[in-house]
Amino acid sequence: MSDKFQDKYRIPSARLQNWDYGSNAIYFVTICTQGRELYFGEIVDGKMVWSEIGEMAYRFWNEIPNHFPFVELGEYVVMPNHVHGILTFNELDDNRIHGCNLIATNRVETPPNQVKTPKLGVSTAETNGANRTDAASQKWYSGTLGVIINQYKRVCTINARKIHSDFAWQSRFHDHIIRNNDSFQRISNYILNNPLNWAEDKFFMP
Repeated sequence: MSDKFQDKYRIPSARLQNWDYGSNAIYFVTICTQGRELYFGEIVDGKMVWSEIGEMAYRFWNEIPNHFPFVELGEYVVMPNHVHGILTFNELDDNRIHGCNLIATNRVETPPNQVKTPKLGVSTAETNGANRTDAASQKWYSGTLGVIINQYKRVCTINARKIHSDFAWQSRFHDHIIRNNDSFQRISNYILNNPLNWAEDKFFMP
């Protein structure tokens, strides 16, 4: 089944064949909670009001460049049941650029009075509820898009289940490679305006 984005259809969660997802490019990513459950908060008067889990989801996304320094954050938003974000891979010594003009993105500062973020590099055992803190649990992995998103999902899951034991993500995520400035601006605006347009959002749950 196809999804609508900006009134155009695209195929969800389909990896682009023959594309190296560790290469320099600009990726638009969408991650949904399992069953589209509203774990992250609610929209009030066109603004997102985070739950405790939503605050963590925001904070952990903001910390991605701390763990993967070649990643630059574009616009992102934590909605009641999904996360949208733009990630720019900008590895200076990368020889795998596929003719994509990298666009400068603005980092978003961590909100004040936030607690320190645990590392994203965590083990599957932790995701399943263990509380390991040994060196193996903090192992870093190569920086493909799938690895980065999976590590983000894991650290969110570990901490969210301390608050809501049933918290879970959908197993897959949606990605789109942004290829030009017009697309970059259109997607950035879509993300910024997502809370205002919540009632018309395809992920809307009353």
